[in-house]
Amino acid sequence: MARHSDLRNALSLDSLNFFLADVRDGLGPYLAIYLLAVHQWDPASIGVVMTLAGIAALLTQGPAGALIDRTRSKRAVIALAAVVVTGSCLLLPFVSSFSLVALTQAASAVAASVFAPAISAISLGITGPRAFTRRTGRNETFNHAGNAVAALLAGGLAYLFGPVVVFYLMAFMALASIVAISCVSAQAIDHDVARGFDPAHHTDHEQPSGIRVLLANRPLLLFAICCALFHLANAAMLPLVSQKLSRINLQMATPLTSACIVAAQLVMVPIAWLVGLKADIWGRKPLLMAGFMILPLRGVLYTLSSDPYWLVAVQLLDGVGAGIFGALFPVIVKDLTQGTGRFNVSLGALSTVFGLGAALSNSLAGFVVQQAGYNAAFLTLAGVAALALALLWLAMPETLAKPSFARHTTVA
Repeated sequence: MARHSDLRNALSLDSLNFFLADVRDGLGPYLAIYLLAVHQWDPASIGVVMTLAGIAALLTQGPAGALIDRTRSKRAVIALAAVVVTGSCLLLPFVSSFSLVALTQAASAVAASVFAPAISAISLGITGPRAFTRRTGRNETFNHAGNAVAALLAGGLAYLFGPVVVFYLMAFMALASIVAISCVSAQAIDHDVARGFDPAHHTDHEQPSGIRVLLANRPLLLFAICCALFHLANAAMLPLVSQKLSRINLQMATPLTSACIVAAQLVMVPIAWLVGLKADIWGRKPLLMAGFMILPLRGVLYTLSSDPYWLVAVQLLDGVGAGIFGALFPVIVKDLTQGTGRFNVSLGALSTVFGLGAALSNSLAGFVVQQAGYNAAFLTLAGVAALALALLWLAMPETLAKPSFARHTTVA
């Protein structure tokens, strides 16, 4: 019976990550195409709306992590957030003013800020720290598979019915994620383990702010700065590509953007699985270095041609970089906070810092495009990525304490 319950929880987590994939990552490039094609917005205005949504999200990342550390209703928090995202998506086709579009995106971003820490916490609470790396790799594998399927559906449906259909698809995915989280057993989640708490290492029950957690842990602070630079370089790249594609062929812009996403996500699936299997053996830093190395290369390659097929091919590289980063991010935070009981507030604090980078990315790129064109924007982002790589290489320590810690102990 216990084995049956473990299997059901594992499959429910798989389904949750699959359906939340599109919801968790937001509308991103699809929103850029919709606003550019349907409402004729300029790139700078699009960038500002995406930045405002990003700022709303980053302001709630820390509190979201603290909430997940404290609450025993983690499943309900995910379900409520999914309802808010669904409502925001269903409203968007009926509004066109800057303020209302910005409001729907900000509400959706605030709600979505709980997804990452809640999924990581539930995973850790079910599997324990020994099996967490493999479970995280599996989470990311299904997350990327969900993104690929959603992007294929979005591309096909948008070609037939126009870019507005993407909003309805995202709402459906959010509703499906509510069904998935309801199938996870509440009794299977150890809420102390879920926040990385270990009585042998921790006697202070005070819950500090995310900023205090970062300032008190130098390796965690260094990792946060690396993450911020990575997302400052990465977040605007695909929206820029989608805008470039819409100028080449407006009707094909959404299908080609979907092709970019699918290409990257299909690469991320085996990459995330590999990281889950090997990060406890090879170490975290070599894998993370490989992921960071891809980003400046990708930024330069985008400038070499405007051919749609070239742009889609270059986007394959995003599958390597983002696949490695997504699978390693919660694992490294777990390494640096194990025993403190502050795993999720630390996740929230780091998400705030790199969310700031992601939020500024779209505005930075939008204004560079206005002043100097798309190639200049790609090269600017590549320069930021090179800085992130240098900092990671020179300053960030290896966080894996025991390379032999590889074997997992549960089916989840």
